[in-house]
Amino acid sequence: MHIRIRGTAAATALALSALLPATGTVAAAEAPTASQESGRVGVEYFPDPAGEGARTRVPAASPHTQQPADSRQRTAAQDGEVVPIAETGPTADRLDVTIIGDGYTAAQQEDFLTDARAKWDAVTDIEPYKSYEGLFNVWAVQAASQDSGITGDPTQDVTRNTALGSYFFCDEIERLICVDLDKTKSYADKAPATDLVIVVSNSTKYGGAGYSGLAGDYGYDGVSTLSSDNAQSTLIAAHEMAHSIGLLADEYQYDGYGAYPGDEPAAANVSKLTADRMAAQGAKWADWLGETDPSGGVVDTFEGGDYYEYGIYRPTANSIMRSLNTDQFNLPGREAMIAGFYRSANALTPLRNTATKATRFTRLSVEVADLGTGTGLSRPQLRWYVDGREAKQARGRTSVVPAALGVPSGRRAHTVTATATDMTMAVRSAGVRGVTSNSVTWTVKG
Repeated sequence: MHIRIRGTAAATALALSALLPATGTVAAAEAPTASQESGRVGVEYFPDPAGEGARTRVPAASPHTQQPADSRQRTAAQDGEVVPIAETGPTADRLDVTIIGDGYTAAQQEDFLTDARAKWDAVTDIEPYKSYEGLFNVWAVQAASQDSGITGDPTQDVTRNTALGSYFFCDEIERLICVDLDKTKSYADKAPATDLVIVVSNSTKYGGAGYSGLAGDYGYDGVSTLSSDNAQSTLIAAHEMAHSIGLLADEYQYDGYGAYPGDEPAAANVSKLTADRMAAQGAKWADWLGETDPSGGVVDTFEGGDYYEYGIYRPTANSIMRSLNTDQFNLPGREAMIAGFYRSANALTPLRNTATKATRFTRLSVEVADLGTGTGLSRPQLRWYVDGREAKQARGRTSVVPAALGVPSGRRAHTVTATATDMTMAVRSAGVRGVTSNSVTWTVKG
């Protein structure tokens, strides 16, 4: 069954984070949720293309959305058309990403599709997306805008009429690109399924944003915005998707924010435990302590993270969850991301309905996802079981006949189960390893 990404403790913590106004000072009070403060939602943005993030609250609507009177654009043949960018399996077994263009006229839709493919290729050049792109379906939804480009590019006085109302200088912050969330949903709902949304805004200017914790109102957890023709903006999407998929916390802190006041956080990449205590308890990233990390240095406990300066630790000195001066997730973050992929997707898909009757001579077939091309990746291990006992002769086979597995004749019903387990070395936690396995079972009668 496909599990849609919902608001979680990590996402809620993000939504309730204290504000960081444009001045760079931090408000002491917690921000209300979207339902408590009508019309405003929390966003994360990166004012420096190679720096740390910040958070604020912005209007859910945009003052720059295309007006309904513009019937010429609303009736454009391409408006709302869905084009598959990557279709790797049934939506029930995949994490579905919908990419929507804004600031592309009806005549520029091929440009949008080129940009959408390029942005997705850039995201999936980053581990662990690269090793698991086979668990994603990606849909491009064409939105025809009256004007080319978006509001606020290059300067604040520039206004453009676009389908989603994308605009720089949102909340008076130049690099923050906001959209109209209701308009975005109207296009996202045209895709076969949507778990996450990326809005590609037609611009060369650096900028973007991440909305999270939206599931209660919109049915999908996150929306990432980014400029189409700025390479650094790709990292915004990679970072923001990690909040929704891996439930990862931000690893940066705000000056003057002080000591972390809460209980042990739910996110896998921040902890109140020092390395010694973590190792003694076998908690959080204990299995990775001392390992050389792709972000540089070794995995340890570095003070500062989840917006606080003291009393909270992150796994590495730097990572993409701390700053956009790197495209590397640290090892604990990668493991959490893999767990997230499998919470919303399955590597194993039955090709025969498990609810239909099967006999000893019914061919049972499955499809195992071709996960990706990343380093250190092992294809999921496929095994077959009869009444819970492995039929070793069938290891790795994607199609079997129950009689050949050893299902005996007779009136008694038996179960035949196929199980795929991801044996990647990027997972060390037993709990996460369990999440990476999925099974399908048929009832077989003589």
